[in-house]
Amino acid sequence: MPHGQATAVAILAFPETTASVVYGMYDLFASAGRDWGFVVSGEAGPELMRPVVVAARDGAFKAANGVTIAPHADLERAGHADIVCVPELAVPPGDDLGDRFAAEIDWIRGRYRSGALVASACSGAVLLAEAGLLDGQDATTHWAYCSVLQQNYPKVRVHPERALVLSGEGQRLVMAGGGTSWQDLALYLIGRFAGVDAAMQVARFNLIDWHRTGQQPFARLARTRQVEDAVVARCQGWIAEHFREPAPVAAMVRLSGIAERSFKRRFRAATGMSPLEYVHMLRLEAAKELLERDERAAETVAFEVGYEDAAFFRRLFRRHVHLTPSQYRKRFGGLRQALGAPGS
Repeated sequence: MPHGQATAVAILAFPETTASVVYGMYDLFASAGRDWGFVVSGEAGPELMRPVVVAARDGAFKAANGVTIAPHADLERAGHADIVCVPELAVPPGDDLGDRFAAEIDWIRGRYRSGALVASACSGAVLLAEAGLLDGQDATTHWAYCSVLQQNYPKVRVHPERALVLSGEGQRLVMAGGGTSWQDLALYLIGRFAGVDAAMQVARFNLIDWHRTGQQPFARLARTRQVEDAVVARCQGWIAEHFREPAPVAAMVRLSGIAERSFKRRFRAATGMSPLEYVHMLRLEAAKELLERDERAAETVAFEVGYEDAAFFRRLFRRHVHLTPSQYRKRFGGLRQALGAPGS
């Protein structure tokens, strides 16, 4: 890219996304270099990033959240792009995509082969995996899609705890986790192509705080949906109400009516987790809610969700949530109270 020339950013849009991510990224890229000068000196600064919205179809269309997206160009007329950004994919985790995104996937693959950096926000990483770009690579996606990404694309090394992952040749694959971590993605790309000062200016202007702790503190259990295996589904229904009881795995084995080894194998095949991992996840979700609601001691919380050893509970909580129970309460208990629902 010639010195002084704005970085070309193509933001891919399709009906199965939300306009907030598409236009949110557009606004942050367009802000780079421009807005800081405006507020400091009264004159807009130089354009450092040149975003355009592109789509496989001509004309405007409604996004998944009902907002109309009007692309600047279709894929054939998109032109050169230094960066390709793929927003979230608003489809249920595990849905068979079939050929719904064949044109977009082919275009993503072609742009990457031509040297562009390809970045995804949230569940958009699924399209990168469909394009074969993530085979043998590190990756992340929205926490609700991580297990599906790992199961459907076993060659991908998924990191559920990380909010931003760089991968591929020359680190030309960049993936952000869930929710507003697309802001981290945009700031990183601005810093990489336009300079750290430009990224810091955009962050200050828009009051953006980097997601330093990753996305695990925000995660909720996404793999409790009832599975097709009737035996496992029956045990899922039972454990949802009895996870606090002692020896819950043994109880599920008895309820299943099959041998323990066979049950554990079928349970993992159906849910992606061992029965014990599943119990731990249910208990930790319950612990999160208790920590958000009041000031009861961690020892009390541990006991109420099924753990007699409070030290073990603390270690398990930190390993999975990446915060201690007290850190989690400080961060999210205050949020619940600020939203006016301290006991709801």
